[in-house]
Amino acid sequence: MVGGHQAAFERARPVLEGMGKTVTWIGESGAGQVAKACNQILTGAGVAIVAEALHFARASGVDPARVREAMLGGFAYSRILENHGQRMLDRNFKPGFKAWMHQKDLRIVLDEAHKMGVALPNSAATAQMLNGAVGCGMGEDDSISLLRMLEKMSGRE
Repeated sequence: MVGGHQAAFERARPVLEGMGKTVTWIGESGAGQVAKACNQILTGAGVAIVAEALHFARASGVDPARVREAMLGGFAYSRILENHGQRMLDRNFKPGFKAWMHQKDLRIVLDEAHKMGVALPNSAATAQMLNGAVGCGMGEDDSISLLRMLEKMSGRE
């Protein structure tokens, strides 16, 4: 996700392609940062929703692995459900992206949205969930620790 003059982007493209699988010019300077913020919004909310769905299934007495399997074959499919959902089922909270880092990124997003007068209610709710996870001592764990936080809040640890 690159921002800057397109001609400069084209010159730098070979180097950038050595650093990542997908290199996309978004627009002028700052546009790449906006795209990164959008990514944090989507991944944060996605992780929170997958955690809620698997938590609800387990609390309802239904095997969350079977629910995940069914959802992977339908309209609810997402890479987050596929990858992070499996990690939640495996109880693998080893950090890939630490919860405190996602908390920080969403705080930046919400600060900017506030300055612009842009409503982001789902991002705000996700940020509060991350605040809770960090507050419960899960900040160094992966952001998928939102599942553990929900379990703790529900008395189902």
